[in-house]
Amino acid sequence: MEGVIVGVESTAHTLSIGMVSESGELMPSESSVFTPEHGGIHPREAADHHSRVASDLVSSVISREGFSQSDVKAVSFSQGPGLGPCLRVGASLARTLSKSWEVPLIGVNHCVAHIEVGRNQTGCEDPVLLYASGGNTQVIARAGSRYRVLGETLDIGIGNMLDKFARTHEIPFPGGPVIESKASEWSNGGSSTSNLELPYAVHGMDLAFSGILTAAISLSEREGLGAASWSLQEHSFASCIEVSERALAHTGKSELLLGGGVACNGRLREMAQIMCEERGATAHWPEKQYCIDNGTMIAELGRREIEMGRVTKLEESAINPMLRTDSTPITWS
Repeated sequence: MEGVIVGVESTAHTLSIGMVSESGELMPSESSVFTPEHGGIHPREAADHHSRVASDLVSSVISREGFSQSDVKAVSFSQGPGLGPCLRVGASLARTLSKSWEVPLIGVNHCVAHIEVGRNQTGCEDPVLLYASGGNTQVIARAGSRYRVLGETLDIGIGNMLDKFARTHEIPFPGGPVIESKASEWSNGGSSTSNLELPYAVHGMDLAFSGILTAAISLSEREGLGAASWSLQEHSFASCIEVSERALAHTGKSELLLGGGVACNGRLREMAQIMCEERGATAHWPEKQYCIDNGTMIAELGRREIEMGRVTKLEESAINPMLRTDSTPITWS
């Protein structure tokens, strides 16, 4: 049987273990998501959740039909960026599996993993990535041996912003899908949008979402949750697509790839499709299971890394919560 690379994802609310074959066939992950009873994600509480479920997730993976320990060629893990306590759980689990199975260990960049799993799934070759997640928002493109950040959020990630807006209306985590539903219901009602303007979040090639969040909360008090949800999506997504279009124009690239949990949103995908069609580009996104944080994307980046001969020594396997997208050398095509 063809060998597999195992990937462990633990940057935030999700502990996930996935696999990819040596030829690049993706396999669905086994995942467990920490959902706080109140408020946002507390790193220590999320890490405790990951510790509790780790054994069961490993059991689920190794009990899959056709799985053989002898087929495992490497174990990769998210080395950063992310929440420190959560990253440590995943790194410890990966080290344990690597030692137990006597295979190489590979620490990988979580942000780059979103790009590589998207390239694998969609077949796009050299895209601009709109990385829209809870913890981050970046517009990224490859230049030489790095993925360069052309623009990014100056304050909070767009997913975090949506979750904060949801919490003010007692919508539990994750709030994004509920906001999408409320916005769709409201827009289908045909109501007027003339009084629903919000601050625009573009600052050159960068973005900022704290101001639009405050204004949207105020708007919801005047116009209702549905209207504010619609306006919040329209304005924040439009800003992301504007910066993405600028990145396409600046780089001369013709593919836009969406990644991160917010890339599951149908309206964001629609906006991306419209923009790309208007400028003769193509829009791409992976299946939803590979947009959200998942172990399979970590396995895929581990596969690309080990193909090029890179492994992580035990003494170099410490986590880096502040790891930058552009700090990782890209040696594969």
